[in-house]
Amino acid sequence: MEANSRTTQDRTIAWYFDFISPFSYLQSELLPTLPQDVRIDYKPVLFAGLLNHWDNKGPAEIAPKRLWTFEHCAWLAHKHGIPMRPPAHHPFNPLPLLRLCIALGSSAEVVRRLFRFVWREGHLPAEEAHWQALLAELRATTQMLDSPDVKLQLRNNGEQAIAAGVFGVPTAVVDQRCFWGLDATDMLVAYLGGDPFFGSELLRQAQTLPQGTHRKTLT
Repeated sequence: MEANSRTTQDRTIAWYFDFISPFSYLQSELLPTLPQDVRIDYKPVLFAGLLNHWDNKGPAEIAPKRLWTFEHCAWLAHKHGIPMRPPAHHPFNPLPLLRLCIALGSSAEVVRRLFRFVWREGHLPAEEAHWQALLAELRATTQMLDSPDVKLQLRNNGEQAIAAGVFGVPTAVVDQRCFWGLDATDMLVAYLGGDPFFGSELLRQAQTLPQGTHRKTLT
C-alpha cells in the first residue's frame, strides 16, 4: 500500500516494549503526540527473548555501549523535557512488570504507570515496599502475575514480535513495517502522515541492498 493512500482503519500500531528499556520509557512518553486517530495496541515482550532468538547482545552487555546508552538516554530525556530517574541498578528482572501489565490489560494508563515506576521514580520490583505499594495502588495481587493465561500471553506477544521481524525494543509495527527505536519516532510519524519517501526509489534500494562480506570471514 502506498503511504499516501492510507485509510483510517489501517491506523493501528502494534507497539512492542519492555520495561527494562529506557528508550521504551522515553518513547512511551512521546506516543500521545501521535495523530489522535492512531490506535496503539500495547504489546509487552521480554527483550531478552528477542536477543536470544536473533543471537544478539543487549546494550547493557557491552561495557562501553552500556555507558553510552545511559548517557544518551539522559540527554534524550533532557532534550524532550521528560523527567527521568534511573533505578538503583540495571539490568534487572522485568518479568513481574511485564506480567502485571498484561494482567491489568496493557492499557495506555497501566503502561505509563509501570514505566514511570521504574524510570521516573527509580523503583524496581525487587524493592518489596515500593512493589507492594504499587500493587495496592493498582488493586493487583501477586497471584495475578502467576496466572497461566498471563504467562501465555507474554509468550505469545514474543512469538508475534519475532514473526513480525521485531529484534529490539521499542518497536512500532504498522502495515507490516517495523520502526525500531526512539530515534525512529519521526520516521513513524512521517509514515502515518503519508510521506512520499515510503514510495521512493531510495527506500526501495535500501530494502533490496544485497549483503556483502560477512564479518566472520574477515581476518
